[in-house]
Amino acid sequence: MKNLVFLSTAIFLFFSASGQVIKVDSTTHWKKYIKVGLNINQASFSSNWTAGGTNSIGAVAVVHWVTKYKKDKTSWDNDVDLGYGYVNNEGQGFRKTLDRFYLDTKFGHELSKKWSTYASLNFLSQFSKGFKYEDDVNGVEQELLISDIMAPAFITASFGFEYHPVEYFKVRISPLSPRATIVNDAQRFVTTVGSMPYGVDPNDNGRFEWYAFQLTADFKKDIAKNLNLKFRYLLFANYETFEAKTIDQRLELKLSAKVNNFIDVNLGGVLLYDIDQDSGLQYNQFFTLGFVYSFQNYEDKK
Repeated sequence: MKNLVFLSTAIFLFFSASGQVIKVDSTTHWKKYIKVGLNINQASFSSNWTAGGTNSIGAVAVVHWVTKYKKDKTSWDNDVDLGYGYVNNEGQGFRKTLDRFYLDTKFGHELSKKWSTYASLNFLSQFSKGFKYEDDVNGVEQELLISDIMAPAFITASFGFEYHPVEYFKVRISPLSPRATIVNDAQRFVTTVGSMPYGVDPNDNGRFEWYAFQLTADFKKDIAKNLNLKFRYLLFANYETFEAKTIDQRLELKLSAKVNNFIDVNLGGVLLYDIDQDSGLQYNQFFTLGFVYSFQNYEDKK
């Protein structure tokens, strides 16, 4: 019954959407873009299904909202990127597949056609608790808490220069990028004596890196008809602890194919290296097929 209600809601949302809407407004200095997506997956089996299988239901919802102001040499860009997904496998319960809360705002002043100065502030965290699953000595699976909302959360201010040779590619170079790492109730994540969850002293619940360098590169372009490539690369280096192994690096990649005005397919993932989280390279990967609604008040440049 729950599955039927879930699927009925999804079908209603699908057919009540208007697909892609473009309403050009040449009277404003604001460019506005919003994209809302929903992907649903479900499987069920009869008790005598001899091929085997596990009943499951899951969903992924994403919201991406962008506003850009440009008048003369002054600009103000805002980016909100939210995503949450889960799967509920019979016998295993609720498990997350996606959890992202990202906000970015940037003020800029144009120096030339390709260069600007800028000041920005961004926030990265998640919506809910995160767990990893390990078997104990008896082979019984255990649920271990490893993260939560505001645990960690990263707040970074950046001041520097932006290079934007074309509309779809930008590089920010910031020799001054102080960052705060917040781990609310950090004692929850202490696993061994002397451990520092996400580089934070568990008695402080926060860490400030005042003197740091940050570089970010953003690319978003239609590389073929109905095929869009987007990536974001971030490098963060603390001057006080500077050496190769302490440089944080993050690469986000997404390839989107538009099937029609209602349906798109997304393939992507994240590569992350942060020694304060783990000494190895972390990664995740996703593939989604689902409904999408988007609106913008400008035409994309080809």
